Amino acid sequence: MSEIARRKRSKGILYKRIIFLLIIIISLIFVKKYYDNSLLAVSAENPVGIDIEVPVGSSTSKIANILKSNGLIRNETVFKIAVKRSGLEGKLKAGSYALNTSMSVNEIIDVLSKGGRNNNVIRFTIPEGYELGQIAEKLSKEGIVDKERFLALTSDKGNFQDKYPFLMELEEGQSLEGFLYPSTYEIFIGTKEEEIIEKMLDEFIKVFESDVKPNIGSLDFTLNEIVTLASIIEREAKLDEERELISAVFHNRLKVNMPLQSCATVQYILGERKEVLTDKDTQIESVYNTYINLGLPPAPIASPGKNSLIATVKPADVDYLFFRTKEDGTGAHTFTRTYEEHLRAAPKK
Repeated sequence: MSEIARRKRSKGILYKRIIFLLIIIISLIFVKKYYDNSLLAVSAENPVGIDIEVPVGSSTSKIANILKSNGLIRNETVFKIAVKRSGLEGKLKAGSYALNTSMSVNEIIDVLSKGGRNNNVIRFTIPEGYELGQIAEKLSKEGIVDKERFLALTSDKGNFQDKYPFLMELEEGQSLEGFLYPSTYEIFIGTKEEEIIEKMLDEFIKVFESDVKPNIGSLDFTLNEIVTLASIIEREAKLDEERELISAVFHNRLKVNMPLQSCATVQYILGERKEVLTDKDTQIESVYNTYINLGLPPAPIASPGKNSLIATVKPADVDYLFFRTKEDGTGAHTFTRTYEEHLRAAPKK
């Protein structure tokens, strides 16, 4: 082959490579443009709301198919690539979603990663300071439990102590009063009473182990005594900043063998939250009456929240022995050291 022929051949190969490279570059530009365009909203100018349901266990491919068939995305493959690039592969959640055609692919992915409504799930809240009867009544009214069955199950810790060894520390036949942790819960529709109770016991253990147990220190209280005092504090305190002070008053009274004289314990006996107790009320014969009995009652009177549980094991370092409610509507109390100061703190008539 002559030199001229070789040069022509080399030029031909070079031209072909340049053309091939240009084709690749143009193709990449086209693919990039197509990809970016596919990420855009289907109809930003005229949005249409569309409700979809993502079944439990749906793969990214399945979700992409649901979105495409409902006209919410332009391309299923692009959606799957975008999910992978976002690091959310396998993290899109089942549920009911209210989406619309003005949402970009990334906006849809963001919504799906946070979770939507699950029509099979219901939520309920148990306020701090609720008694077993109030919990049962509330859940019954919301159609979540059978009231009588719930009360029967929670009336004896023996129904659950095989699964929850900490209940062995309680007295034989003691109820779960105080140990069903007050919080907000999510359950599936049709969840049995046993499972709901276990969910609340699980939360109690979680809070006790993480927030209460590390603060017990040298406090010589049993588990039952901690929860019992915490339940009284829960019912007496209206302001978080006063819980440790109220705890200190009760600790100080226990140390000097003085009756706790907690109105909350008498209200528990009465079965109502009577604002003003009579002398007759405070003389009711009951082991829960802290006006006529020394020490703590035998068991909790309500479900205490985390702040009251912590205040029980971390009382304020003060020597107060008395407190009374201020009449300013704030729920605050006046704390005093002596009975004379306590009397002087009474509202002027």
